[in-house]
Amino acid sequence: MKTIDLRSDTVTKPTPAMRQAMAEAAVGDDVYGEDPSVNRLEEMAAAVMQKEAALFVPSGSMGNQLAIMTHCERGVEVICDSLAHVFHYEMAAAAALSGVQLHPIDNLHNEAGIASLNEHIRNPQDFFPRTRLICLENSLNRGGGTVMPPELMAEVYRLAQEYGLKVHLDGARIFNAALALGCEPAALTAHADSVMFCLSKGLGAPVGSILAGSRQFIDQARRNRKMLGGGMRQAGILAAAGIFALEDTSFLAADHEKAQYLAQELAAVPGLKVDLTKVQTNIVLVELEVMPLQDFLQKLRQQGVLAGGAGSAAVRFVTHRDVSMADVQAAVEIIKGIMLN
Repeated sequence: MKTIDLRSDTVTKPTPAMRQAMAEAAVGDDVYGEDPSVNRLEEMAAAVMQKEAALFVPSGSMGNQLAIMTHCERGVEVICDSLAHVFHYEMAAAAALSGVQLHPIDNLHNEAGIASLNEHIRNPQDFFPRTRLICLENSLNRGGGTVMPPELMAEVYRLAQEYGLKVHLDGARIFNAALALGCEPAALTAHADSVMFCLSKGLGAPVGSILAGSRQFIDQARRNRKMLGGGMRQAGILAAAGIFALEDTSFLAADHEKAQYLAQELAAVPGLKVDLTKVQTNIVLVELEVMPLQDFLQKLRQQGVLAGGAGSAAVRFVTHRDVSMADVQAAVEIIKGIMLN
């Protein structure tokens, strides 16, 4: 029985052409700055994001935490959305590693939250931690892959500059966000002092993320990466996969089409609820109205479909390059069978 894995776009495997590029990669010692493939990847990434410099890191979480560590001193506060990855899925690393406090607020990525953002920026007086950084996430993973338009990001950035704050963008799926918004990724990074994006999600590389920003920022982030044990040696083998991924991201459009099909089909199934307005990229959140989550996931697994829980009564499906439209159609029929029988 074939397995249709819709848990995440992190499950993608390198294509034969990507594996060939990895096998033929020129390498050196990256800690000495001598790996030509890593250097090329960092230059490419900086150019795409329109930042002065970039840094290859093992994971998106490390990239986000390096940004927090580099932007902030200990004892300050970082504003983020209440659904943010840095708040829910990074093991309180901001507190443990950087000694900063996260201040999650609702709806930071829409007009309602932005309108009240200044109320959450601390007054510079004793008793309160000082706000230093605002973290945005585009697309918003826990929000179902929803996107934040450049004009709203610009409003946050304007307010941050007014208060002397920095803005970091968790752009793990920034290429998906840019595709959905009909813009280039640089239109989103223009309103952030730093950005992290993942090579190992929808782009299909096996390992790695990129942190980009000013040259001064990246120089310090490189030192912090070394402190966290993230200095890699002959990492060009991995960087070659990232270079390959960045050279062509056009296949992401098909992933969005598969997500739209999946969402529209499941929205019509009794017992399932899908907010179609929130299906904007390659993530589909489905609320279960008549069946316990774990029972549903188990029934899916028994028939060869893998998905993930999103809260206590919702399922997250993520489309990606390694599932075809035929796979998605087969998954829909399996789900209909589970819900209607």
